[in-house]
Amino acid sequence: MAVDATAAGRESPYAYVRLAASLTLMTIGTVGMYAVIVALKPIALEFGATRSAAALAYAATTVGFGVGGIMMGRWSDRVGVMWPCLTGAVFLALGFFLAAQATALWQLYLAQGLLIGLLGNAALFAPLVADTTLWFDRRRGIAVAIVASGNYLAGVVWPPIVQYYIDISDWRATYTGIGVFCLLFMPPLCLVLRRRPMAVLAMESSTIAAAARPLSLAPHGLHGLLCVAGVACCVAMAVPQVHIVAYASDLGHAAQRGAEMLALMLATGIVSRLVFGWVSDSIGGLATLLLGSSLQALMLLLFMFAESLAALYLMSALFGLSQGGIVPSYAIIVRRYFVPGETGWRVALVLSMTLLGMALGGWLAGLLYDLTGSYRMAFINAVAFNILNMMIAGMLLRRSRQEL
Repeated sequence: MAVDATAAGRESPYAYVRLAASLTLMTIGTVGMYAVIVALKPIALEFGATRSAAALAYAATTVGFGVGGIMMGRWSDRVGVMWPCLTGAVFLALGFFLAAQATALWQLYLAQGLLIGLLGNAALFAPLVADTTLWFDRRRGIAVAIVASGNYLAGVVWPPIVQYYIDISDWRATYTGIGVFCLLFMPPLCLVLRRRPMAVLAMESSTIAAAARPLSLAPHGLHGLLCVAGVACCVAMAVPQVHIVAYASDLGHAAQRGAEMLALMLATGIVSRLVFGWVSDSIGGLATLLLGSSLQALMLLLFMFAESLAALYLMSALFGLSQGGIVPSYAIIVRRYFVPGETGWRVALVLSMTLLGMALGGWLAGLLYDLTGSYRMAFINAVAFNILNMMIAGMLLRRSRQEL
């Protein structure tokens, strides 16, 4: 029986160098998602716009992020991850430069959505996650978790830095500074990723045959189920993440306390991703997905009964600890059941569906609040979508055990 040519390479010292470079790129590159949030108020004031009009810049970035990830993932399958990341770094910097020169909101939307989101951030999330799965075998779960935690780490690191520079100058100068920083520090890191994994360069016929009908399903059928699961889990996940500040305010607590709860949620999410990554190396991606989804459903139920400040802080921490491992598990599942040369675009599509789920979940929660005057129905709706995710994960896990 042929030995996988990548078995040693995935665990080589170079694989860990790539891991460090990928985590750093992810942490730097995700500034595009957080800078516009911090700059939301000064942007609205300068352009004389409503908060909702200014917030469209964030929406444009998110949509571009999701759509561009699929394009960048397919490109990385063909040429490796270095060129998409290098291109993304340049366009990210260009996006910040042009956004800083915007004289109308539509120009800001284009810079954020097209350059920072579609061509910038999109090249620095799904392609890096997918690429990491190709370099690790025994420790694939924790490696993917480390890289995927970069977007949470960016949420902890970047907002206070961006706010500091806005306070001492303005948002335009801050955006220009971010562009310079990205242009100086990201390209050298991209060059570290120039080598391609042997899993792609020399795919074995046995690997291709095993992927012909993964879990006794057509490949696109399994992929479609994972996409539905991605939407469902993140519709649920979005309710506390998007609405925790408003929810805390409705319960009579200061908005600043709600912001602290969100920061706590993201911080514990980093811990969660690392722990679930370690767990997935023992139990596999499907079991990790079901475990994380089940814990998230439980936390959502308990969230409905949290009203005191202490209870909300506790639930924010517990929710972060419960859900951080869900999204990275999709990359591990894709790598396990699909041809290595398709990893980039298949991972990108599933992760794009999770972004769609976050957007849909945040909007649905707001709509249900408007209709009922309470977040109770929003949480119930989140639990229902979470149960759909659990059903898909459970069905796929059962099929995987039947094949043993």
